[in-house]
Amino acid sequence: MADIIDPAVGEYLLTHCSPADQVLRDLAAETWAKLPGAAGMQISHDEGALLTMLVRMTGAQNAVEVGTFTGYSSICIARGLRPGGRLLACDVSEEWTGVARDYWARAGLTDRIELRIAPAIETLRALASDPVIDFAFVDADKTGYPDYYAELVPRLRPGGLLVLDNVLRGGRVLEPRDAADRAVAGLNDHIVTDDRVDSVMLPVRDGVTLVRRRG
Repeated sequence: MADIIDPAVGEYLLTHCSPADQVLRDLAAETWAKLPGAAGMQISHDEGALLTMLVRMTGAQNAVEVGTFTGYSSICIARGLRPGGRLLACDVSEEWTGVARDYWARAGLTDRIELRIAPAIETLRALASDPVIDFAFVDADKTGYPDYYAELVPRLRPGGLLVLDNVLRGGRVLEPRDAADRAVAGLNDHIVTDDRVDSVMLPVRDGVTLVRRRG
């Protein structure tokens, strides 16, 4: 992933947000130790802090995550939920989410998170069509982004928030090179024309888009 900002500024950002606790530090370290080839999929600490803050600001109680990996983002989301809140976590890997389950337990969040191992699009399409989702985070296979968006936006309550990660694709959305780049670039273009939502794209790490349901 290309650096969008100067690496020195990136390090400065990491040291100027609320620090990660021991659970998150240990999870990040274990992910890099056990899965060095895939660990780059883990969100950074500053992005995790942003997720927690956004969840708290929206007063979210019902949340959905598409792409759980080893659980860093799900911990950040679940910690921001209102008392009694629930997070539905969608992933296809028993191996990766096995690590997540251990750290959910360490964080005391097992009762807040429901994991479903299945293609996420199937899980989303099986949800009730009622607009009851307060917060959703998508950080999974990029070719699936348009379909995830199509299923999640109608299920967002008015004022609900959808957060999409990796919307810059290391800058390749400017000149897409493969199917994943084209899918994300196409969705980026679609979002700004979607009259159901308001949106803003932020240069956080590899790009984060916030999509708020109107109404």
